[in-house]
Amino acid sequence: MLFRSPDVVLYEEGLDDSTVTGAVNAISKADTLIIAGTSLTAADRARLAHPLVGGVILFRRNFESIAQLTALTAEIHALRSPALIVAVDHEGGRVQRFLPGFTRLPPMQVLGEQWDTDPAAATQTAEDVGEVLAAELRACGVDLSFTPVLDVDWGRCAVIGNRAFHRDPQVITALALALQRGLLRGGMASCGKHFPGHGWVEGDSHHVIPTDERSLAALHVDDLIPFAQLAQAGMAAVMPAHVVYPAVDAAPAGFSRRWLQTILREELGFSGTIFSDDLCMEGASAAGDIVARAHAALAAGCDMALVCNRPDLADALLATLDYTPPATLAARMAAMAGQGEVATWQARLTQPDFVARQARVAALAMPPTALQGPAVGEAA
Repeated sequence: MLFRSPDVVLYEEGLDDSTVTGAVNAISKADTLIIAGTSLTAADRARLAHPLVGGVILFRRNFESIAQLTALTAEIHALRSPALIVAVDHEGGRVQRFLPGFTRLPPMQVLGEQWDTDPAAATQTAEDVGEVLAAELRACGVDLSFTPVLDVDWGRCAVIGNRAFHRDPQVITALALALQRGLLRGGMASCGKHFPGHGWVEGDSHHVIPTDERSLAALHVDDLIPFAQLAQAGMAAVMPAHVVYPAVDAAPAGFSRRWLQTILREELGFSGTIFSDDLCMEGASAAGDIVARAHAALAAGCDMALVCNRPDLADALLATLDYTPPATLAARMAAMAGQGEVATWQARLTQPDFVARQARVAALAMPPTALQGPAVGEAA
C-alpha cells in the first residue's frame, strides 16, 4: 500500500469537467492511485477510492487552521470503510507540522536533559507530552504521528540531533515507553524510527546514502536496544532508516529482508506495521527509480510505501506498480487508526486535568537551539 503527501489545493477550488473525467478514466487503467490534494478535489476522491491506497501523510503546507484540518481529515475518513489512515510527522522541536492552535512541543532532547537531573519528573513529562501530542491531533481527526524517534544521540548526525532523547539507550527506552503510554492515553499508536538507528552516521539520508560501518554486535549493544524493548511493549509501527549497514547487508535497512524480516520481526519479535521512510529521499536512490524503490521496500517487508513531495514520481510509480497486499495487512493497518471519536477528543481538550497537562508541556524550557538543524521532510 502507498501513502502520499498532498499538494496544496485551496478549499472550494473548482475543477473543470475534463479534469474530473480524466481522473476517473485514470482509475480504470491503474493498479494504484493516491491522493494529490490538501482539501479534496473530485480527482482526489477518485484516487482515494482505489483499494491499494493506504493513507495520507500531511505536512506544514497542508495546514491552515484547526477548523480546516478537522474538515480535511473528516472528508478523507468519510471516503472509505475502513477509513484511510491520516498521518503526520509531529515529534516536537523542528519537526512539528501544525503550529497555530497546537501546544508547542519541545525537541525530545529536552526530556533527556530533564532525566539527567530528575528521572521521575522526566518520565512524567514524557507521558504528558505524549498525551498532549496525541489528543490534540485526534481532536482534529489525525490518526497517527510518526513518533517516537528512537535513534541514539551520538552527537554525530545533524538531521537527528535534538530529535533524539539521549545518548544512553536505556534512557531512550524509558522515555520512549513513557511517551508511548501518553500517546495511547491520547488515542494514538506509536511508530518508532529510524530502525536500526540513524544516529551514528553523519550524512543526512534526505540528501545522501549514509553508511554505518559498525558490526551487528555493536548495534545490538546500543542502537537496537530501544527498538527491541519497545517491540516487546506494544509499539505498533516501525520506520526503517535509508542507511546502509554493510556489515549486515549491502542494501539500506528499508530495502533489506535481513533487517526487516530476520532481525526486526524474527529476532526482536516485532509484529506491527512497517512504514518505509519517504521513497523520494536520496537515501532510497540505491534501489533505483521510484518503481524499483517501491518494489524493493515491499519485497523486503515494508507494509506501506511513503511517497512525499514529488507528485511526478508518484505518478510514475502508480502507472506501473503491481502489488497484492498480504493478508496480514488489514489487521496491522487497523491498529494504526486513531482511537475514539473526534468529538470526544475535542471535549477532552477542555477538561481541567488535560488543560493542566497542556500548561506543563507549554512551560517546558525551549532551548535556543530547539529549532536549529536541517529541515526534515518538508518540500523546498
